[in-house]
Amino acid sequence: MKDVQNEKDSRNIYLHQVGIRDLKYPVVIRNGEGETYPVTAQVGLFADLEGDQKGTHMSRFVEVLTQHNQMDLKTIRSLLESIRERLEARNSFCRFLFDYYIWKKSPVTGRESYLAVEVEYHGALRDDELDFRMTVRTPVTTLCPCSKEISEYSAHNQRAIVSITLRTDRYIWIEDVCNIAETAASCPVYSLLKRPDEKFVTEFAYDHPKFVEDVARDAKLLIDEREEMEGVQDYVVEVESMESIHNHSAYAKVEGVRV
Repeated sequence: MKDVQNEKDSRNIYLHQVGIRDLKYPVVIRNGEGETYPVTAQVGLFADLEGDQKGTHMSRFVEVLTQHNQMDLKTIRSLLESIRERLEARNSFCRFLFDYYIWKKSPVTGRESYLAVEVEYHGALRDDELDFRMTVRTPVTTLCPCSKEISEYSAHNQRAIVSITLRTDRYIWIEDVCNIAETAASCPVYSLLKRPDEKFVTEFAYDHPKFVEDVARDAKLLIDEREEMEGVQDYVVEVESMESIHNHSAYAKVEGVRV
């Protein structure tokens, strides 16, 4: 059959990325205990395309993915190398977006339930150099210090999302990233709380008021200090608080380099 993709293109315009996006596909993730379990990821796979080549071969991306479904740095490098080889490209790229579930105990009664956090992997292979970035978006609680200060009783609080993006040369446990986000916030959130737990988290947040600026700065300090963050080269922390008494969100961002 005629291979149209392999025909020459007279415009001779180099394309930085071509490929597939938003493919839902099962992949295998390891948790902090070293156990593996499957999740459904939204996958993007890409390669660059020379200017004289008309198109890429989309089916080859899926063929490569079927042979690389475990998400660790070794497999991601192998996946990108295979994409580059099969597509005869100079550079290759991947993106995986999925929900990750952390088994958590409520703070007083010890009731167990799953907390969902959103995780995103970005990989790029250029000149045999792997650039890997992991983003973890953790839900937390923030309580407004200003509201607490000016009110005779109570203070407004709300759910917030702490988004931590790490560029790293080794696998960082998702649980460790979530712990940084929760430690930096006014209080963690839980899927299951009984009344004694609700009392605890309400009072804990009240005793730990945080602006989004405070959460971003405290998260930065934790990334810089903690041993489990060794291997992190640079990072971005973003905090967005969905304000409960304002018709807007509060936002803060900090970038850093871990020496």
